[in-house]
Amino acid sequence: MNRQIYYHKAGKWFSPELFGGQFKKLVAEVRKSTKKEGILFLCIGSDRSTGDSLGPLVGYKLQRTKGEEYRVFGTLMQPIHAVNLNETMEMIGQYYRDCVIVAVDASVGRYEHVGYITLGRGAIRPGLGVSKNLMSVGDIFITGIVGYGGSFEPLLQNTRLSVVMELADCICAGIGCVKASDTERDVEYGDTQKYQADWGY
Repeated sequence: MNRQIYYHKAGKWFSPELFGGQFKKLVAEVRKSTKKEGILFLCIGSDRSTGDSLGPLVGYKLQRTKGEEYRVFGTLMQPIHAVNLNETMEMIGQYYRDCVIVAVDASVGRYEHVGYITLGRGAIRPGLGVSKNLMSVGDIFITGIVGYGGSFEPLLQNTRLSVVMELADCICAGIGCVKASDTERDVEYGDTQKYQADWGY
């Protein structure tokens, strides 16, 4: 079954409100179907490689600004990567089973999608671009497309830091629109559709 994926171009035309509205909708859907309550951001990647540093950068930024409404795993100081992903997921399964897991990672895509952020419901498979067989993670995914075609590994070393920083800034700005203290309001996320947005706390 095909899943809906939202595409957002990072940069001056990025709309944090639109991204935040779509994100709230996905969180509400997962909560309704799974009965989970909390929010946990699982930011995947390595600070040793520019292209793969998107997840840790997002985690670093979220950790510095977060309140009580969500938890963050995977930062520049404590990255989540191929070596410790399974161990981390075991710990999350033991202590944070009541949390909606939002997986954040770098990815490759089509040439015309480089510099875009994707947002959708479902799990992602970290490491596919470098032929690593890692477990699927996440109830919701956010990815930043840092390159296209071919092998992911060379892209990790050749991606410009400015591209990764812009993606990280936009992702965090969109997430920042979602606050536990938000009052209920309608947020447009398409041409005609709206939904009632709040964390549900």
